[in-house]
Amino acid sequence: MDILAGFNREWLAALTWLAALVAGAVVLVWRRRRADLAALAAVVVFMAANVGAGIYVLNHLADGRWGGDAQAKLAPPSLSGTPVVGQFLGPLDDAMAGMAGGVNDFIDFRAALPVALDFFAAAGWALAVSVPVGLAAAAVQAGSARRRKAESAAWRNEVEKLRAELDAVKRHVGYRDIF
Repeated sequence: MDILAGFNREWLAALTWLAALVAGAVVLVWRRRRADLAALAAVVVFMAANVGAGIYVLNHLADGRWGGDAQAKLAPPSLSGTPVVGQFLGPLDDAMAGMAGGVNDFIDFRAALPVALDFFAAAGWALAVSVPVGLAAAAVQAGSARRRKAESAAWRNEVEKLRAELDAVKRHVGYRDIF
């Protein structure tokens, strides 16, 4: 069952964009408004969706959606119906049908290849965009980690200060340490 059978080239391209936008929105909601991670997720999903669309096109070469039906297909004549010698021309019919099938497959491939290459090119551009977006996400993550580390150090200092004050109060009231 082919769930993408009703999608032509334009709809398949729109589906890749839609998948990227949905992934970005989901990550934006899920990761508490981290726009850097949402952008990275959208770019990566866009790249994967375009690669998948290109592979889908190449797996469905004979489909007329890619433009293979624009050129007439070859249909070899049947020589086996020829009187007297027709029964001997059966192997020639099979050979001609095989060659015509090969030419028709090549026509389909020639029509589908530019469509698939468009999807692969979009995936390549998404890969190129994912590098700076990934570096930006890593920089934001490093800044966030540095801020959390500073907050943790401040809290540790505060706890040490409170412990020292508690020890001073214990000494002041004469509290003995049981342990």
